[in-house]
Amino acid sequence: MRYVIFVIDDATASASGDEIEAIDAFNDDLRAGGHWILAVGIAGPGSATLIDDRAGRGSIAKRSLFDGPDAYSGFWLVEAPSDAVALELATRGSRACNRRVELRPLL
Repeated sequence: MRYVIFVIDDATASASGDEIEAIDAFNDDLRAGGHWILAVGIAGPGSATLIDDRAGRGSIAKRSLFDGPDAYSGFWLVEAPSDAVALELATRGSRACNRRVELRPLL
């Protein structure tokens, strides 16, 4: 099964040197364990554009869907044989990046 692990932060590109090293080591472990698909950082919510063209609405707003101080600052796409393994990977990812993370299975 495939999962997404969203990194939750109140800033973009805020990792310290030690955190970057821990993230790189976690990424290496994901690759070595056959769990790696992709990992990326994403721009902050200030650069978001919210689009709703259902039924031709034509709504385009220069904002994020979420209004709070926390936002997704990146994510990992991982392969795991079970929810339990995915949860363990997400826990290790949280520890590596020193941030909260959100785990969701891909459909």
